[in-house]
Amino acid sequence: MFRPAKPDNESARLEALRRYRILDTPREAAFDDLVAIAAAICDVPMGSVTLIDAERQWFKSKLGMDDAPETSRDTAFCAHAILAPQALTVVPDARLDARFQGNPVVTTPPGIRFYAGAPLLDPAGLPLGTLCVMDHRPRELAPRQQEALAALARQVSQLLELRRSSEELALQLQDRAWYEQKLQAFADALEAHNEELAQQLHLDALTGLANRRALIAALDDHLAGDAPFCMALADIDHFKAINDTHGHGVGDDVLVRVGNGLRAAADGLGLLARHGGEEFAWLLPGLGLDAALPRCDALRLAIADSVTALPVTISIGVAQRQPGDDKASLLQRADLALYAAKHAGRNRVAAR
Repeated sequence: MFRPAKPDNESARLEALRRYRILDTPREAAFDDLVAIAAAICDVPMGSVTLIDAERQWFKSKLGMDDAPETSRDTAFCAHAILAPQALTVVPDARLDARFQGNPVVTTPPGIRFYAGAPLLDPAGLPLGTLCVMDHRPRELAPRQQEALAALARQVSQLLELRRSSEELALQLQDRAWYEQKLQAFADALEAHNEELAQQLHLDALTGLANRRALIAALDDHLAGDAPFCMALADIDHFKAINDTHGHGVGDDVLVRVGNGLRAAADGLGLLARHGGEEFAWLLPGLGLDAALPRCDALRLAIADSVTALPVTISIGVAQRQPGDDKASLLQRADLALYAAKHAGRNRVAAR
């Protein structure tokens, strides 16, 4: 284990941190919400907004960890992260990283194996701390997850700045109109960031398609109405063999390529989502089976006919909404249809 060095600009950094008057303040919902979003996007159980004081790491917000408000700076992953304030710090496996071997937060609870921290910067670029996510097992972050974590960290930095400005302006209020204009500008910026984050929360990090969360929400909306629709589930044939033979990196490339092919072939119709693993879903509003089946077959052909070094095919199962259906029963029938397509030889479409 290496004790983290202190930045060359440590005095200026600490002075900047003090200006925020945030250390040892109560938890605030705005910070808790951003930590929850970061953990959800990165699919990890732990996260925090951490500020690095002179000799301690203090938590403004934390998720999935004990209630201790602070820890020693000597054992803090984030104390290493602020040494590279312009980059995301990612530790895939702390037990294999010399900086953290023997670190008590790795060897004893909370047992951190994976860490990713995005720096929180003041307007001058001084690192105050990080927005970080952690897991009990080794892992990697997809590029889209890294981008989302960095975007969330920028929003935490803006929230810190808004909080500081609000307190200073409240203490030194001289021009109410200027104060309200300043506050509204920050509020507008936060609202714009929130809209962007809401979109990222419903996207699959690898393929850029809608994720299962977005699919379930759309399915609930359609089941609440009376209009007909179909649900199709598509699965990449022999995907396990691709991973076993060529490695998971090639498997991820195949998932991205299939996702792009499905998006192009769907041509904006309905909602196309990654359902999980190598399985995709297509919600087809306003269509019965007679109309949905040829569209699904066109989707299948688009993937089968694509010219690539590693050809792949997909099997598709389609189910039409029936009276009394809930999302579980509808997805189960689509899954049974997908099984039938696989059982019949793959690279085909079946319906139930």
